[in-house]
Amino acid sequence: MTYPRLPKALPAPLPESISTSWQGYDVDPGEPGVPLSHYLWILKRHRWRILSFVLACVVATVVISSRLTPIYESTATVDIDRQVPTSIIGQDSMRVPMNDSDQFIATQVKLIQSDSVLRPVAQKYHLLELEKGESSRKSTDAEENAPVLLKKLKVSRPPNTYLLLISYRSPNPRLSANVADGIARSYVEHTYDIRFRASAALGSFMEKQLEELKAKMERSSAALVQFERDLNVINPEEKTSILSARLLQINTEYTNAQIDRVRKESAWKSVREGSIEAAQVSAQGENLKVLSEKLNDARQKFADVKTHYGANHPEYVKAAVQVQEIERQLQQSASNAGKRVEVEYHEALGREAMLQKTVAQTKNEFDRLNARSFEYQALKREADADKTLYEELVRKIKEAGINAGFQNSSIRLADAARPALKPVFPDMTLNVLMAFLFSSLLGVGAAVLSDVLDRSIRDPQQIASLFQTEVVGSLPMVKSWRRRIASASTSKEGGAALVRTGGDSVTGFEEAIRTLRNSILLGAFDRPLKSIMFTSSAPAEGKTTIAVHMAIAHAQQKHKTLLIDGDLRRPGVHKKLGLDPETGLAAALQNGMLWREGVVKIAGVPELDVLPAGHSSRRAADLIGPHLMTILEDAGRDYDLIIVDAPPILGFSEPLQMASVVDGVVVVALAGQTNRNAVGAVLGVLKRVHANVVGMVLNEVTADMSDTYHYYGYYGKYYRYYKPTAND
Repeated sequence: MTYPRLPKALPAPLPESISTSWQGYDVDPGEPGVPLSHYLWILKRHRWRILSFVLACVVATVVISSRLTPIYESTATVDIDRQVPTSIIGQDSMRVPMNDSDQFIATQVKLIQSDSVLRPVAQKYHLLELEKGESSRKSTDAEENAPVLLKKLKVSRPPNTYLLLISYRSPNPRLSANVADGIARSYVEHTYDIRFRASAALGSFMEKQLEELKAKMERSSAALVQFERDLNVINPEEKTSILSARLLQINTEYTNAQIDRVRKESAWKSVREGSIEAAQVSAQGENLKVLSEKLNDARQKFADVKTHYGANHPEYVKAAVQVQEIERQLQQSASNAGKRVEVEYHEALGREAMLQKTVAQTKNEFDRLNARSFEYQALKREADADKTLYEELVRKIKEAGINAGFQNSSIRLADAARPALKPVFPDMTLNVLMAFLFSSLLGVGAAVLSDVLDRSIRDPQQIASLFQTEVVGSLPMVKSWRRRIASASTSKEGGAALVRTGGDSVTGFEEAIRTLRNSILLGAFDRPLKSIMFTSSAPAEGKTTIAVHMAIAHAQQKHKTLLIDGDLRRPGVHKKLGLDPETGLAAALQNGMLWREGVVKIAGVPELDVLPAGHSSRRAADLIGPHLMTILEDAGRDYDLIIVDAPPILGFSEPLQMASVVDGVVVVALAGQTNRNAVGAVLGVLKRVHANVVGMVLNEVTADMSDTYHYYGYYGKYYRYYKPTAND
């Protein structure tokens, strides 16, 4: 018996409960996130597409870049010195640069790009017509009067320098050098013109203001002279200072006079009372003190003489006369002292009155002069300010005239532009590198995005996590022309003989079918499965092929097997096995024929019987639901396993009735094509009818379908070198 040759036959994985331990790691359907290995697998899966896309982009870039017109760039260097030229005089010569280099350079860049700088160069070399590519069309007045903007001009500044690079691009290298050099020279000349005109305008303006300022200065000086003449003083400030010092001195003398008058008035009052002691305290009391001492001595002597001599004794008389004389002198001196104290008091009183009058007169004069002094100060300040401003203006006019000739010294052309030897555009190396980089990023991004947006079923782990359903098997991808299992020829017993075609390399696919069979049948521990239905969510997902292979594989294990083609709308089992579609299940349902009469024996597989669908009939499809249970109960006595090929679940009613009567349902899905929502809908419908869903089968699986199918490569190598024997 021969089998069709299949490319790289790959075995299906074991059920989830078995395959996870076989692969060496545990499966956690609820594990969040995507591992890095998955992205590496995506790159590996789409590597040829990505490489093709990158290669196409690079080749297209090379072709396009080679066909572009080369563009040359020339650069002129301008040096901007912020220091004031040495020839400048006046306050500007001491001016230091401010910390505003960035703002200053930005201002110069805008000045270079201004219309006044660019227009002469643009008109000289006809740049506007060349950039527009319309030299034959005459420009309108509006276009000629519009500001000149050169798109191919670039002005840049090297970092940490006061240099400006003026670059211009053109297909003509000589033109690019001439334009860059012309713009640099135009900028230098325009800067000089601006400053020269500013200095000249400032000088003209100051000359106009000079006459008015001179007249104002003369008026203020005349007013000051007239004020001095009215005050009858040359300098009111000095006069005020003299009066202030004099007033202070007179005020001090007046205060001393008051103190002296009070002292002398007190002495006069004491003396006027007549007491000798008061007279002695006064300024004239020195003589009185002397006479008082003499009187005391005379009285002491008279007392001694009186004690020793009598009244008629000459010494007694002499001592008495001496005492009397001294008393008389003392009385006369006291009288004279009182008169002198009174005279001194009246003199002090008169001096005080004179000083008081003098202080009042001096203060009045000082107040009057001080009041006029404020007015004098105002007139003097105005006159001095007008004079200073006039002198400063005259000096500025002279400096402006001198400095106007040195305004262009701070900006100079440091390096003239030269024609370039190599074009700057297109840069083949840069374009290829950029094309390679961006195409690689775009290709990788598209591959990752396609994987993220892919809503198909590909991975057993994905199915287990999304639908809580086991994947009982995975079948490798085979070419469509090799899916023919056999061609049937009528045997002598009236059956069909199964002739194997396609060589011997189908062993891998058959092993995947056997793994699927074992996964389904050995996984039913509670009760053995007598009937299994294969269905799918949509047509053309391979359920018929899998059902036929499953039946053949089970029959080859010496188990009585019955294959029923339950898809009465689009039957396909007879095509796979090359049987006659005249009789079958449809005739048994419609005509009351026994189903056993439609069973076909397969000579190549003695243990396999096939009940084909017969001619497609919608009416027969409506009858299969009520009669399938009877057929299964009757066939269950003679067969170990009954395999039913059912129509797709979505869009048809009879598969649900069939699913409710079979022991188990296997859902087939095309890996990488069947939508998740369709699979979810199928499983949901089967759950509502309480069908026993054994699991899912992924059909047409390739090694690059998911990163969990990497082990298929090793089995492909194994079956590549395996040669079946006659006993196989």
